[in-house]
Amino acid sequence: MVLGAKRKKFPVFQLNSMTLLNKRLIAVLHDALMSGLALALAIAARYGFNNLPPTEKYMGWVGLFVIISLIVFKLSGLGRGLWRFASLADLRAIVIAATATISVFVICLFLISRLDGLPRSVPFITWFMMIVMIGAPRLAYRALRDGSLKRVANIQKPDTDIQHVLLAGRVGDAEHVIRTYQLETTGRYKVHGLICTDKKRGGHSIRGIPILGDVADLKNLVERLQRTDIAPDAILSVSSRPPSDFTKILTSAAADLGIPIKRATPRPLDLSEPDFSELTIDDLLGRPPVKLDRSKMNNLISGRVIIITGAGGSIGSEVVRQVLKYAPSRLVLIENSEFALYNIDQELGLTAPTLSKRPVLADVRDRDRIMEIVSTEKPSIIFHAAALKHVPLMEENPLEAIQTNVLGTRNVADAAAAHSVDGFVLISTDKAVKPTSIMGATKRAAEAYCQALDVSGTHTRFITVRFGNVLGSNGSVIPLFRKQIEAGGPVTITHKDMRRYFMTIPEASELVLQAAAFSVDNSNQRGRIYVLDMGDPVKIVDLAKILISLAGLRPEKDIKIKFTGLRPGEKLFEELFEADEDNQPSGADGVIVATANLLPLDKMSQKIEDLGKSVKLGSNDLCILKLGEIVPSLHKDSMDLKAAPFK
Repeated sequence: MVLGAKRKKFPVFQLNSMTLLNKRLIAVLHDALMSGLALALAIAARYGFNNLPPTEKYMGWVGLFVIISLIVFKLSGLGRGLWRFASLADLRAIVIAATATISVFVICLFLISRLDGLPRSVPFITWFMMIVMIGAPRLAYRALRDGSLKRVANIQKPDTDIQHVLLAGRVGDAEHVIRTYQLETTGRYKVHGLICTDKKRGGHSIRGIPILGDVADLKNLVERLQRTDIAPDAILSVSSRPPSDFTKILTSAAADLGIPIKRATPRPLDLSEPDFSELTIDDLLGRPPVKLDRSKMNNLISGRVIIITGAGGSIGSEVVRQVLKYAPSRLVLIENSEFALYNIDQELGLTAPTLSKRPVLADVRDRDRIMEIVSTEKPSIIFHAAALKHVPLMEENPLEAIQTNVLGTRNVADAAAAHSVDGFVLISTDKAVKPTSIMGATKRAAEAYCQALDVSGTHTRFITVRFGNVLGSNGSVIPLFRKQIEAGGPVTITHKDMRRYFMTIPEASELVLQAAAFSVDNSNQRGRIYVLDMGDPVKIVDLAKILISLAGLRPEKDIKIKFTGLRPGEKLFEELFEADEDNQPSGADGVIVATANLLPLDKMSQKIEDLGKSVKLGSNDLCILKLGEIVPSLHKDSMDLKAAPFK
């Protein structure tokens, strides 16, 4: 070697390729040698070691068999499988390769010597021995790498660091989780059984883990384990979409027992011990996923200018994220909170740096400002999510609710009509149905105005989408309950019988887009209201118990539940339709069409105008009275006032 000469360096990928080729070569040679050994042992078993055929013939058979096996294994790719991940697929490949090798060997030997001297049972013995001798090392290697062979060493280990868990869900899902997370061999978790969705599966086992019984027997099963000094630390939900009845019974029983419910998280890439996260309340709705018509949603948004009001709120910001998936040409974000607008603008800067966007700090109450924005931007679709929504606060501040929810909606809707926007989507609420609260009445008035515009013959389609409570939205009951639980309780509920409809934020936002996509070009549904299908209403007290259980605590024992009485404007039950509203499928999955009552545009405009004049006078009583003329179900003490006509 010449001094000063540079040593030749091989790229890392070349070294890796060479290592991989060497491993494959070793694997093929191993399989071929095992094949030859299998034939040699089969012949010896048939003849006996003292009466073997002549050495020349014996070794010729074995040599020919090894050569054939090398060729067959190479062609079949048997050596390409990684032993670390040996599975039933590899065993099937071994069976096929062994069958092909023996078949070719028998044919070749028949053509050479008419099988002279070869017992007819030898190929069958060889076939079984090949499968065992080629397959067993693979399985042993996988067991060694996966830690399965450490079981014996772990028998005497203390269980101080082991978490005792029960699985809950479908058998197929349980098998997948056990296999993926290797729960039979992990040193961190001890699985004591599966709580199954199928009563008939009790008494069986899966991967060595017993199926203990149905979810209805959970309390008895836990008590039985506790009698053996085993207290389950958690219940691991293994099904992403278990039956809703199963979920309700499981969460209720777990809450009473004070056992947290968890779910599997993606396994670390380094194959270290798995971890399980707390089950969220979103996971417990138990509804089947809605089929979204993404082609229609893409046609609605792709390449278009979209305006979203209230873009920094919990619903508005999620609508922004959903709209972003369909590649709008430009997004205009209208928000009156500087901090909320800053947050969503920063998020878009990170997730969509090339998107044309305009963050606008503006209030929907400012009619001239809204007109200027719509005139300048010329949007195709406006999603109107700006609203004041807190029921008790709006009871104390009716003028604010009216100015934002009614007059603000009128401003944005009028701007849409004046500038021939294709679609205006009003995001409404189930509290607008037979409202007894100021907030609900203002949203119903906004609905009625948009309905009147929709049937008036304008180019713009005015679409109202109505849904219930949104899990995790700003000011919703879930964050409040969590804060109360973290503080040690009590969890406060206004009434033990209160029920509400719930959706997740992404679920609600996706269905808003779905409803809009189906209705913009559907002129025969003008004046209708689109109601999102939210399944069955949930008792708030059950929701509180579930949240307490998810925190690993016991309702009424660790955390008290306190009933405080209904607040002003609250109802025990929310409804999705008026009694006289006809409802029918919309053609879009998860969306129902309601034919709500409506007034002609001229009458509706006059009522809104009168309401606006009463706001300028600053009289709460007069505003409530005028609002009650639009929404008759609003009953307040001030309704006995006699209103003078505005001049």
